[in-house]
Amino acid sequence: MKTIDVLVVGELNVDLILNQIESFPELGKEKIARQMNITLGSSSAIFASNLSSLGARVSFIGKIGNDQFGDVVLQSLKSKGVDIGSIQKSDALNTGATLVLNFNEDRAMITHPGAMENLSLNNIPLDKFSKGRHLHFSSYFLQPGIQKDLATLFKLAKEAGLTTSFDAQWDPNEKWDINLSGVLPYVDIFLPNEKEICYLTGKTTVEEAVDSIKHLANIILIKMGNKGSVCWHKGEFFHKEPFLNENVVDAIGAGDSFNAGFIYKFIQKETLDRCQTFGNLTGAISTTQPGGTTAFTDYTGIMKIAKDTFGYVE
Repeated sequence: MKTIDVLVVGELNVDLILNQIESFPELGKEKIARQMNITLGSSSAIFASNLSSLGARVSFIGKIGNDQFGDVVLQSLKSKGVDIGSIQKSDALNTGATLVLNFNEDRAMITHPGAMENLSLNNIPLDKFSKGRHLHFSSYFLQPGIQKDLATLFKLAKEAGLTTSFDAQWDPNEKWDINLSGVLPYVDIFLPNEKEICYLTGKTTVEEAVDSIKHLANIILIKMGNKGSVCWHKGEFFHKEPFLNENVVDAIGAGDSFNAGFIYKFIQKETLDRCQTFGNLTGAISTTQPGGTTAFTDYTGIMKIAKDTFGYVE
Protein backbone atom coordinates (compact mmCIF):
# COMPACT_ATOMS: atom_id res chain seq x y z
CA MET A 1 0.00 0.00 0.00
CA LYS A 2 1.35 3.41 -1.02
CA THR A 3 1.33 5.53 2.14
CA ILE A 4 3.85 8.14 0.92
CA ASP A 5 3.23 10.36 -2.07
CA VAL A 6 6.74 11.78 -2.29
CA LEU A 7 10.01 10.62 -0.74
CA VAL A 8 12.52 13.47 -0.55
CA VAL A 9 16.22 12.69 -0.26
CA GLY A 10 18.38 15.73 0.30
CA GLU A 11 20.17 18.34 2.35
CA LEU A 12 18.94 20.04 5.50
CA ASN A 13 19.94 23.39 6.95
CA VAL A 14 18.60 26.60 8.43
CA ASP A 15 18.68 29.99 6.71
CA LEU A 16 19.74 33.13 8.54
CA ILE A 17 18.20 35.77 6.26
CA LEU A 18 19.20 39.43 6.26
CA ASN A 19 16.96 41.91 4.41
CA GLN A 20 16.95 45.69 3.96
CA ILE A 21 20.74 45.80 3.78
CA GLU A 22 22.22 49.29 3.43
CA SER A 23 24.87 48.26 0.88
CA PHE A 24 26.91 45.26 -0.14
CA PRO A 25 29.38 44.06 2.54
CA GLU A 26 33.00 45.20 2.29
CA LEU A 27 36.04 43.71 4.02
CA GLY A 28 36.94 45.61 7.16
CA LYS A 29 33.63 47.48 7.28
CA GLU A 30 30.33 46.89 9.06
CA LYS A 31 26.95 47.27 7.34
CA ILE A 32 23.45 47.29 8.79
CA ALA A 33 20.56 44.97 7.87
CA ARG A 34 17.21 46.23 9.13
CA GLN A 35 15.46 42.86 9.05
CA MET A 36 16.49 39.34 10.09
CA ASN A 37 14.77 35.95 10.03
CA ILE A 38 15.88 32.45 10.99
CA THR A 39 13.91 29.88 9.03
CA LEU A 40 13.99 26.43 7.48
CA GLY A 41 16.48 26.43 4.63
CA SER A 42 17.79 24.08 1.95
CA SER A 43 16.26 23.34 -1.41
CA SER A 44 15.12 19.86 -0.42
CA ALA A 45 13.48 20.92 2.85
CA ILE A 46 11.68 23.91 1.34
CA PHE A 47 10.37 21.64 -1.42
CA ALA A 48 9.22 19.02 1.09
CA SER A 49 7.62 21.53 3.43
CA ASN A 50 5.67 23.35 0.72
CA LEU A 51 4.62 20.15 -1.01
CA SER A 52 3.25 18.85 2.29
CA SER A 53 1.43 22.14 2.88
CA LEU A 54 -0.27 21.69 -0.48
CA GLY A 55 -1.64 18.38 0.77
CA ALA A 56 0.79 15.68 -0.37
CA ARG A 57 2.04 12.97 2.00
CA VAL A 58 5.78 13.66 2.21
CA SER A 59 8.59 11.77 3.94
CA PHE A 60 12.12 13.17 4.28
CA ILE A 61 15.43 11.29 4.31
CA GLY A 62 18.46 13.32 5.37
CA LYS A 63 21.02 14.08 8.07
CA ILE A 64 21.39 16.86 10.65
CA GLY A 65 23.49 17.58 13.72
CA ASN A 66 22.27 16.97 17.24
CA ASP A 67 22.01 20.70 17.93
CA GLN A 68 19.63 23.67 18.12
CA PHE A 69 19.62 24.30 14.38
CA GLY A 70 18.71 20.64 13.92
CA ASP A 71 15.80 21.14 16.28
CA VAL A 72 14.63 24.09 14.15
CA VAL A 73 14.74 21.88 11.05
CA LEU A 74 12.81 19.02 12.64
CA GLN A 75 10.17 21.25 14.22
CA SER A 76 9.67 23.22 11.00
CA LEU A 77 9.17 20.10 8.90
CA LYS A 78 6.99 18.41 11.50
CA SER A 79 4.78 21.49 11.82
CA LYS A 80 4.07 21.28 8.08
CA GLY A 81 3.15 17.60 8.27
CA VAL A 82 6.35 16.12 6.83
CA ASP A 83 7.31 12.67 8.12
CA ILE A 84 10.72 13.13 9.84
CA GLY A 85 11.22 9.56 11.01
CA SER A 86 14.07 8.90 8.56
CA ILE A 87 16.11 12.01 9.39
CA GLN A 88 19.29 10.97 11.18
CA LYS A 89 21.07 12.98 13.88
CA SER A 90 24.85 13.13 14.19
CA ASP A 91 26.66 13.96 17.43
CA ALA A 92 29.89 14.60 15.52
CA LEU A 93 28.60 17.07 12.89
CA ASN A 94 26.72 20.35 12.95
CA THR A 95 23.45 21.01 11.17
CA GLY A 96 24.10 23.00 8.01
CA ALA A 97 23.42 26.74 7.95
CA THR A 98 23.22 29.35 5.21
CA LEU A 99 23.70 33.10 5.63
CA VAL A 100 21.49 34.80 3.04
CA LEU A 101 22.03 38.44 2.05
CA ASN A 102 19.01 39.67 0.09
CA PHE A 103 19.18 42.49 -2.43
CA ASN A 104 15.80 42.97 -4.12
CA GLU A 105 15.16 39.81 -6.21
CA ASP A 106 18.76 38.59 -6.03
CA ARG A 107 20.85 37.33 -3.15
CA ALA A 108 24.32 36.28 -2.00
CA MET A 109 24.73 33.18 0.17
CA ILE A 110 27.38 31.51 2.31
CA THR A 111 26.73 27.92 3.45
CA HIS A 112 28.28 25.72 6.12
CA PRO A 113 27.33 22.24 4.81
CA GLY A 114 27.73 20.34 8.08
CA ALA A 115 25.99 16.98 8.27
CA MET A 116 24.46 17.22 4.79
CA GLU A 117 27.85 16.34 3.25
CA ASN A 118 27.82 13.05 5.15
CA LEU A 119 24.58 11.56 3.78
CA SER A 120 25.26 8.41 1.77
CA LEU A 121 23.30 5.68 0.02
CA ASN A 122 23.87 3.49 3.09
CA ASN A 123 21.81 5.97 5.15
CA ILE A 124 18.74 5.60 2.94
CA PRO A 125 16.11 3.07 4.07
CA LEU A 126 15.40 1.49 0.70
CA ASP A 127 12.45 -0.44 2.14
CA LYS A 128 10.56 2.87 2.09
CA PHE A 129 10.54 2.78 -1.70
CA SER A 130 7.78 0.18 -1.61
CA LYS A 131 5.59 2.69 0.25
CA GLY A 132 6.23 5.66 -2.05
CA ARG A 133 4.94 6.92 -5.36
CA HIS A 134 7.60 9.48 -6.28
CA LEU A 135 11.25 10.21 -5.36
CA HIS A 136 12.76 13.71 -5.44
CA PHE A 137 16.46 14.53 -5.02
CA SER A 138 17.95 18.02 -4.84
CA SER A 139 21.27 19.83 -4.32
CA TYR A 140 23.71 17.37 -5.84
CA PHE A 141 26.79 19.54 -5.34
CA LEU A 142 26.25 20.02 -1.60
CA GLN A 143 26.10 16.28 -0.94
CA PRO A 144 29.39 14.62 -1.94
CA GLY A 145 28.59 11.57 0.18
CA ILE A 146 25.93 10.44 -2.27
CA GLN A 147 27.17 11.80 -5.59
CA LYS A 148 28.78 8.60 -6.89
CA ASP A 149 25.64 6.61 -6.05
CA LEU A 150 23.00 9.01 -7.38
CA ALA A 151 22.36 7.03 -10.56
CA THR A 152 21.96 3.91 -8.42
CA LEU A 153 19.49 5.72 -6.16
CA PHE A 154 17.30 6.74 -9.09
CA LYS A 155 17.63 3.30 -10.72
CA LEU A 156 16.47 1.59 -7.52
CA ALA A 157 13.53 3.99 -7.29
CA LYS A 158 12.49 3.27 -10.87
CA GLU A 159 12.79 -0.48 -10.29
CA ALA A 160 10.48 -0.06 -7.29
CA GLY A 161 7.89 1.64 -9.51
CA LEU A 162 8.42 5.25 -8.38
CA THR A 163 8.47 8.24 -10.68
CA THR A 164 11.46 10.51 -10.12
CA SER A 165 12.57 14.16 -10.22
CA PHE A 166 15.97 15.82 -9.92
CA ASP A 167 17.04 19.41 -9.26
CA ALA A 168 20.85 19.62 -9.30
CA GLN A 169 20.91 23.23 -8.01
CA TRP A 170 23.94 25.53 -8.02
CA ASP A 171 27.53 24.28 -7.82
CA PRO A 172 29.38 26.45 -5.24
CA ASN A 173 32.71 25.40 -6.83
CA GLU A 174 31.33 26.19 -10.31
CA LYS A 175 32.90 23.08 -11.81
CA TRP A 176 29.52 21.56 -12.81
CA ASP A 177 30.96 18.06 -12.88
CA ILE A 178 28.08 15.61 -13.00
CA ASN A 179 27.51 12.47 -15.05
CA LEU A 180 24.20 13.45 -16.66
CA SER A 181 24.39 10.52 -19.07
CA GLY A 182 24.39 8.14 -16.11
CA VAL A 183 21.66 9.89 -14.10
CA LEU A 184 19.08 11.36 -16.49
CA PRO A 185 17.89 8.06 -18.03
CA TYR A 186 16.41 7.26 -14.59
CA VAL A 187 14.90 10.73 -14.08
CA ASP A 188 11.35 11.52 -15.19
CA ILE A 189 11.52 15.26 -14.49
CA PHE A 190 14.74 17.29 -14.63
CA LEU A 191 14.32 20.69 -12.95
CA PRO A 192 17.22 23.11 -13.55
CA ASN A 193 16.97 26.86 -13.93
CA GLU A 194 18.20 28.57 -17.09
CA LYS A 195 21.71 29.32 -15.78
CA GLU A 196 22.17 25.87 -14.29
CA ILE A 197 21.24 23.96 -17.43
CA CYS A 198 23.69 25.99 -19.48
CA TYR A 199 26.53 25.49 -17.00
CA LEU A 200 25.72 21.78 -16.58
CA THR A 201 25.92 21.20 -20.33
CA GLY A 202 28.58 23.75 -21.25
CA LYS A 203 26.23 25.50 -23.67
CA THR A 204 25.36 29.19 -24.02
CA THR A 205 21.61 29.03 -24.62
CA VAL A 206 18.74 27.03 -23.18
CA GLU A 207 17.94 25.64 -26.62
CA GLU A 208 21.51 24.40 -27.14
CA ALA A 209 21.57 22.94 -23.63
CA VAL A 210 18.35 21.01 -24.13
CA ASP A 211 19.50 19.80 -27.54
CA SER A 212 22.64 18.33 -25.95
CA ILE A 213 20.78 16.21 -23.39
CA LYS A 214 17.37 15.57 -24.96
CA HIS A 215 18.41 12.04 -25.96
CA LEU A 216 18.88 11.29 -22.24
CA ALA A 217 15.85 13.07 -20.79
CA ASN A 218 12.12 12.57 -20.45
CA ILE A 219 10.75 15.90 -19.21
CA ILE A 220 12.98 18.97 -18.78
CA LEU A 221 11.50 21.87 -16.80
CA ILE A 222 13.55 25.07 -16.93
CA LYS A 223 12.78 27.77 -14.36
CA MET A 224 13.32 31.30 -15.67
CA GLY A 225 12.27 33.54 -12.77
CA ASN A 226 10.18 36.50 -13.86
CA LYS A 227 10.24 35.17 -17.43
CA GLY A 228 8.18 32.13 -16.47
CA SER A 229 9.25 28.60 -17.33
CA VAL A 230 9.97 26.36 -20.30
CA CYS A 231 9.05 22.69 -20.56
CA TRP A 232 10.62 20.32 -23.08
CA HIS A 233 8.91 17.00 -23.73
CA LYS A 234 8.85 14.68 -26.72
CA GLY A 235 10.63 17.11 -29.00
CA GLU A 236 8.56 20.19 -28.19
CA PHE A 237 9.09 23.34 -26.10
CA PHE A 238 6.24 24.82 -24.07
CA HIS A 239 6.69 28.30 -22.58
CA LYS A 240 4.47 29.46 -19.72
CA GLU A 241 4.18 33.12 -18.76
CA PRO A 242 4.95 33.97 -15.13
CA PHE A 243 2.64 35.13 -12.38
CA LEU A 244 4.28 38.45 -11.54
CA ASN A 245 4.39 39.75 -7.98
CA GLU A 246 4.77 43.54 -7.93
CA ASN A 247 5.80 43.53 -4.26
CA VAL A 248 8.46 40.82 -3.95
CA VAL A 249 9.54 40.28 -0.34
CA ASP A 250 12.36 37.95 -1.37
CA ALA A 251 12.95 35.17 -3.89
CA ILE A 252 14.32 32.57 -1.46
CA GLY A 253 12.91 29.16 -2.31
CA ALA A 254 10.94 30.35 -5.32
CA GLY A 255 12.47 27.66 -7.52
CA ASP A 256 11.86 25.00 -4.88
CA SER A 257 8.27 26.21 -4.54
CA PHE A 258 7.89 25.89 -8.31
CA ASN A 259 9.13 22.30 -7.97
CA ALA A 260 6.60 21.64 -5.20
CA GLY A 261 3.69 22.99 -7.23
CA PHE A 262 4.69 21.09 -10.35
CA ILE A 263 5.21 17.77 -8.55
CA TYR A 264 1.98 18.21 -6.57
CA LYS A 265 -0.01 18.28 -9.80
CA PHE A 266 2.21 15.64 -11.44
CA ILE A 267 1.50 13.02 -8.77
CA GLN A 268 -2.20 13.75 -9.29
CA LYS A 269 -1.64 12.79 -12.96
CA GLU A 270 -2.57 16.25 -14.25
CA THR A 271 -1.45 17.33 -17.73
CA LEU A 272 2.02 18.83 -18.09
CA ASP A 273 0.37 22.10 -19.05
CA ARG A 274 -1.49 22.28 -15.73
CA CYS A 275 1.58 21.12 -13.80
CA GLN A 276 3.70 23.86 -15.35
CA THR A 277 1.09 26.57 -14.74
CA PHE A 278 0.73 25.53 -11.10
CA GLY A 279 4.51 25.47 -10.70
CA ASN A 280 4.73 29.05 -11.97
CA LEU A 281 1.99 30.01 -9.53
CA THR A 282 3.55 28.43 -6.43
CA GLY A 283 6.93 29.89 -7.34
CA ALA A 284 5.34 33.34 -7.40
CA ILE A 285 3.40 32.74 -4.18
CA SER A 286 6.70 32.05 -2.42
CA THR A 287 7.86 35.62 -3.12
CA THR A 288 4.94 37.14 -1.19
CA GLN A 289 6.43 36.28 2.23
CA PRO A 290 9.98 36.11 3.65
CA GLY A 291 11.88 32.84 3.44
CA GLY A 292 10.95 29.86 1.35
CA THR A 293 8.06 28.42 3.38
CA THR A 294 6.21 31.25 5.14
CA ALA A 295 3.62 31.72 2.40
CA PHE A 296 2.68 28.03 2.49
CA THR A 297 0.28 27.35 5.35
CA ASP A 298 -2.32 24.96 3.96
CA TYR A 299 -4.05 24.52 0.61
CA THR A 300 -6.85 26.96 1.47
CA GLY A 301 -4.42 29.67 2.55
CA ILE A 302 -2.20 29.12 -0.47
CA MET A 303 -5.14 29.39 -2.84
CA LYS A 304 -6.27 32.58 -1.11
CA ILE A 305 -2.92 34.18 -1.92
CA ALA A 306 -3.25 32.84 -5.47
CA LYS A 307 -6.63 34.53 -5.87
CA ASP A 308 -5.94 37.78 -4.01
CA THR A 309 -2.47 38.47 -5.43
CA PHE A 310 -2.50 36.79 -8.83
CA GLY A 311 -6.19 36.45 -9.73
CA TYR A 312 -5.84 32.68 -10.01
CA VAL A 313 -8.88 30.50 -9.36
CA GLU A 314 -8.95 26.74 -9.94
